[in-house]
Amino acid sequence: MSRKQNWRRDEPDSPCVNICLIHPQAEICVGCFRTGDEIANWASMGADQRRALMQELPNRADQVAPKRRGRAKRIAQGQSAQRPPDLS
Repeated sequence: MSRKQNWRRDEPDSPCVNICLIHPQAEICVGCFRTGDEIANWASMGADQRRALMQELPNRADQVAPKRRGRAKRIAQGQSAQRPPDLS
């Protein structure tokens, strides 16, 4: 048995995707959808707790989804990607 196999544990890996930013209103990470407390406590959670949390995370995605897509929407509609000039 290799050394790597020796250290493999039967529990979920962290959902972290290295986009670590807490959304100011939702108070969850925009990358993995965990709260700050869940991130801090991940190492001390048991495998069952981690699995339960992993099942809950996809339901949180809409809390941090962009509400406006101004530039992307204009590009998709074939309009200029440039911001309109300030006429004031």
